[in-house]
Amino acid sequence: MNSAELLADAFGRIKEGVHGAVDGLTVQELAERVDPGANSVAWLIWHLTRVQDAHVAEVADRAQSWTDQGWHERFGLPFKPAATGYGHTPKQVAAVRVDDASLLTGYYDAVHDATLDCVQGLTDTDLDRIVDKNWDPPVTLGVRLVSVIEDDLEHAGQAAFVRGMLLRRR
Repeated sequence: MNSAELLADAFGRIKEGVHGAVDGLTVQELAERVDPGANSVAWLIWHLTRVQDAHVAEVADRAQSWTDQGWHERFGLPFKPAATGYGHTPKQVAAVRVDDASLLTGYYDAVHDATLDCVQGLTDTDLDRIVDKNWDPPVTLGVRLVSVIEDDLEHAGQAAFVRGMLLRRR
């Protein structure tokens, strides 16, 4: 297995986690928060997808699926197009509601496909490319992609945990 295949496998595990957390939940369950300060499954999946979309688009020098493919309009959220959910208040978290679970998985699948386009064919040398000089040490492409994977897997796990709590309440 080479580096590109390893990255593709890791991003594939995120996709499995996203679908596993969302599939079978009602619209109400997707928006439900286990307490007033908690994140909903819908917010967690939307946020992890926005983060992946924004970060991968930047390093791939391409437009984000969120704006380029019309997902921003389809979701109709009360946020600026550049919003990823970072630093959202409980009120903003509550605003992430969808009329159909397929909106969340559809957006994730579009971002996943764009991510695979980015990582397929990467070499070890490519992973050493500096993509962000605002840190000490500067961030390489490899570090940025692993950071996205780590963040997304954490949020997918949180969504799976919330899902489990909601299903126990049924």
